[in-house]
Amino acid sequence: MRTEHQPRCRCRLGPGSFEVRARVERFAEPAVLLLLAEGPNHGYGLANELEELLEEGRVDFGNLYRLLRLLEGEGLVSSLWSEDAPGPLKRTYELTAEGAALLRAWAASLRSGQARIAALLARYEAVVGKLDNADNRRERQ
Repeated sequence: MRTEHQPRCRCRLGPGSFEVRARVERFAEPAVLLLLAEGPNHGYGLANELEELLEEGRVDFGNLYRLLRLLEGEGLVSSLWSEDAPGPLKRTYELTAEGAALLRAWAASLRSGQARIAALLARYEAVVGKLDNADNRRERQ
């Protein structure tokens, strides 16, 4: 049972419990959560790792920082100003227990989506020969 209704791909069911409907356009969220599960990081470091992970080219820093502020506002990540890193002062982000619960929900949803996609592709593979044969018959006519 949902505790709140929001027009997005996830909602909080209760403490540490989420419902997630994986959508490609929201893939940055689980990617950021995963990177933070690997260890604390600052925005620039996250942007570099996201570019490698998502293989979609340059990350929009504005969107990344908006996402980080949203996640922090919901208690899914926390941040501190770090003086340890070389160069100017950097805000370092870390995954919270709630964020880890959300990442687990994302993983379950993505696995479910992966299974549905695999089933669709398996059915496609079963019928693709028929499609190719029909195309060949049409070409011969």
